[in-house]
Amino acid sequence: MKKRYALENLGCADCANKMENEISKLPGVERAAINFMTAKLTVEAPKEKLADLRPHIDEIINRIEPDCKIR
Repeated sequence: MKKRYALENLGCADCANKMENEISKLPGVERAAINFMTAKLTVEAPKEKLADLRPHIDEIINRIEPDCKIR
């Protein structure tokens, strides 16, 4: 299942790339992609895993770019 998130205050393309790489490595994630121009994160994972992944995704984003938040 695909889940799309809007990223607020995403200000660095290099940071977006780092986030994408780390999120892609989370257990259960089949694919993760961040479009820097639209500030959208797309995560593909089994439906039953998505809720469990959210805190880990938040942690990665906050660690790499503290001002960036998921809407």
